[in-house]
Amino acid sequence: ALPREVYKSFLFTKKSKMLQKTYYKTKDYCKVKFSFEPGNAKKVDILGLNDDWKKPVKMKKKKDGSFGVSINLPKESRHEFKYLVDEKNWLNEPEADQQAMNIYGGTNSVLII
Repeated sequence: ALPREVYKSFLFTKKSKMLQKTYYKTKDYCKVKFSFEPGNAKKVDILGLNDDWKKPVKMKKKKDGSFGVSINLPKESRHEFKYLVDEKNWLNEPEADQQAMNIYGGTNSVLII
């Protein structure tokens, strides 16, 4: 776990929806939009989607300082994930569907499609 003062500097401050799911009746996937502003971060990756903790999904930094990415995930799936901020700070998604204990004694965010 991060010390409280470190975690505070990476609080999610964006007021708009941070996690948005768009379902399509005729498609076998759901488009998921991740969006947040973790303080003064330079780089943000998402790890764990599709059970892949080695290949990060890179988020793009926007002009307003927030980060975002949209990805397609299969319907009827469950994904544990975390954000990796500046290659050293692991953060959970506050708007995740659930939190799950991980093998390191912490929690992962859970996205249910």
